[in-house]
Amino acid sequence: MAEGLDLTYFDLRIVHDHFDRALIEEDDVNVAAYLEAYNELYKFFQLMGSVFTFVSSDLKLKIDILSGLLEKEEKYQTVKSLIEFERENNLLEKSEHTTGARTLLRLHRGLDFIREFLRQLGELSATDKTSSCCQNAYSKTLAKHHSWVIRKAAVVAMYTMPTREVLFKKVSGEHVQRNVDMLPKMLEVTADVFNRMRTIYELHRLHELP
Repeated sequence: MAEGLDLTYFDLRIVHDHFDRALIEEDDVNVAAYLEAYNELYKFFQLMGSVFTFVSSDLKLKIDILSGLLEKEEKYQTVKSLIEFERENNLLEKSEHTTGARTLLRLHRGLDFIREFLRQLGELSATDKTSSCCQNAYSKTLAKHHSWVIRKAAVVAMYTMPTREVLFKKVSGEHVQRNVDMLPKMLEVTADVFNRMRTIYELHRLHELP
């Protein structure tokens, strides 16, 4: 699904709209809409370049895995039905098996970092460097799930990050103000999706899947 993306610029409205569609009835999450939102988030990391290599390649792999599962099995349409299907078929106990639940959990953890970084980014002035807020967001979220080697490389790479103004221009092109204006609404719906996912995983006691 991540193939052939238009990498001209990153659009927070697209992220917002897909995450909004992902919030379906019965406190569930639509997997296809979730992945569409993530495709746009993946563009953000691609446009940022090598500084986010540690996360972008992993995101693409997870998106592709889930897109493939979604095409093969109807039960993967929502997060709840996905988990129930894998539990009924005893797939969750097989740590060596690439399950939808495990793969989705990795994206869920990545989303925690993305939303925290963008939240802190929104609080900076145009001339503030983004490296410290990115490092802070990373240490509070994804770093807990990474090895020491990955953590060290990620933090070092973040030192090269530009000011907020330069970052927004790099990923937004001529649409900087559009993204700045959209950021609060995008963060709000992203928090709704994240919290709903967390509730589902905690309810099924799967939030610590290896």
